[in-house]
Amino acid sequence: MPLFPRLALAGALIAAAAGPAFAFDAKEKEEIGKIVREYLVTNPEVLYEAQQEWNRRQQAKLAEQRADVLKTYVSKIDEKKLHAVLGNPKGDVTLVEFFDYNCGFCRRAIKDIDALVDNDPNLRVVVMELPVIREESVGAAQVSIALNRIAPDKFRAFHDKLLGGQSLATRDKALAVATEVGVDRKKLEAAMGAPEVEATLLESKQLADDLGVEATPTYVIGEAVVPNTRGIVDDLKGRVAALRKCGKAMC
Repeated sequence: MPLFPRLALAGALIAAAAGPAFAFDAKEKEEIGKIVREYLVTNPEVLYEAQQEWNRRQQAKLAEQRADVLKTYVSKIDEKKLHAVLGNPKGDVTLVEFFDYNCGFCRRAIKDIDALVDNDPNLRVVVMELPVIREESVGAAQVSIALNRIAPDKFRAFHDKLLGGQSLATRDKALAVATEVGVDRKKLEAAMGAPEVEATLLESKQLADDLGVEATPTYVIGEAVVPNTRGIVDDLKGRVAALRKCGKAMC
């Protein structure tokens, strides 16, 4: 049978198969398989087009999901108040930062974030641990979360020292840094066993997944998800100003 009629036949059979009462026997299934294979081998660009369409649909689905999450993420974060806050806890603009203590780009960005906080008395930065770089990052994140729970006044000093360092951030390194900034190690180790520590990590991961965050650092402000760039300070400053002016990250 010529290719075109065979394809037409395959299409008709597949369409009929969508009906609940239609079923192919083994011989018909084998014939359809041969037709489809022959067509794909002859027209491989169809596979590329299908992949492109699948990607488009996935991106559209992610964009829709992200749009819904961006409407409520601040209120959800505030509901449980699990995460550390830099700057003004009652600030009029909230900036969320996803970071990893072993992320090189996060380390380079820390001075920029500190400058934003220090120069804007009404900015609130919610830092969300997303330990994805190395396995050791999980232990460092657990120490960080527990420290914020028992000694929030020491958090920024700890955070800047650990994230600003050059050595591998591990559980033991984080505990040592915590001791250096004046936190009782035994109390901190006990606090690490609290269920809120795991809950904090899970909330960070869930929000990151919902927003399509795949790398650190990533910033969320208003309705915008902003990856780290060379000009991130000016970018974020502009978005903060826009939120105050028109209620959106870009007016």
